[in-house]
Amino acid sequence: MKLSGLRRPVLGAQTTPEAVTGPVVVVPMTAVDRRRVRRRLRAPDGVELRLALPTGTVLTPGSVLEVRGGVSYVVGAAPEDVAVVCPRDLPEAAAVAHAVGNLHRDFVPDGQAFLALWDAPLELLLSRMGVPFTREERPFYGRPAWEHES
Repeated sequence: MKLSGLRRPVLGAQTTPEAVTGPVVVVPMTAVDRRRVRRRLRAPDGVELRLALPTGTVLTPGSVLEVRGGVSYVVGAAPEDVAVVCPRDLPEAAAVAHAVGNLHRDFVPDGQAFLALWDAPLELLLSRMGVPFTREERPFYGRPAWEHES
């Protein structure tokens, strides 16, 4: 299979909805999917998109993948298995954020709670700390657990 002609320029920062004109199709992607920039994927409207972006490109929710026939295909955050953490006060929030950070996980604010990608070590940590949390499916705007900030 020949992939020439598929390379697109590196996308800039997150695209705001006001910058997109015409119909928009949101393509839901998990935190891991947003790192996979060389692949084929099917948009919710059935259109096949081919990504061939430079290595290291990280797609963020709101980034425009492609504009085809006046329709903008935009990255969205897909629902993922997350821990919804509800610290009772600021000191507890700081302690939990520090501990979750030591597991190399993103701890993303979401209203009155924080979200982190769920896994068994995270559940064990939160249980041992005694902080209130639930396991839910929600859109996650952070990075995968294995990715470190550069």
